[in-house]
Amino acid sequence: MQPFRLLFLVFLIVPLIEIYLLLVIGGIIGPLPTVAMVVFTAVLGAWLLRIEGFHTWFRLQQSLAQGKIPTLEIVEGPILLVGGALLLTPGFFTDALGFLCLIPSTRKKIAQYILKRWLIQPPPGGPGATGAGEPRIIEGEYQRKD
Repeated sequence: MQPFRLLFLVFLIVPLIEIYLLLVIGGIIGPLPTVAMVVFTAVLGAWLLRIEGFHTWFRLQQSLAQGKIPTLEIVEGPILLVGGALLLTPGFFTDALGFLCLIPSTRKKIAQYILKRWLIQPPPGGPGATGAGEPRIIEGEYQRKD
């Protein structure tokens, strides 16, 4: 599916889901409690975003101090931002998606999926393979000591 069509569907379907859920829940518990729940989830989401953002920032600094590349933390940062934005968007469906982005265990799984699926790709033919018919070239520097 083309990215434009996918975005179009997301921007069409998500608001319809939100309106439906707001009407159904508002019909069950009333309009004022529904609005209060939406505001409460936004406040709770901002608080959780702050806490989880600090935790992720601390883990990133620890990884850098130990000389490790903080790949998971670098991917978790934008996931936290998306989760916070979803929680600030009024509605129950986006709140559910936002909380999934803020919960550490699900956020870690999302980050690992993104790393494996889109960011880290092994060379064709498995580890160590260079491709079909390509010569293996190793670059480096040397010094001759006599």
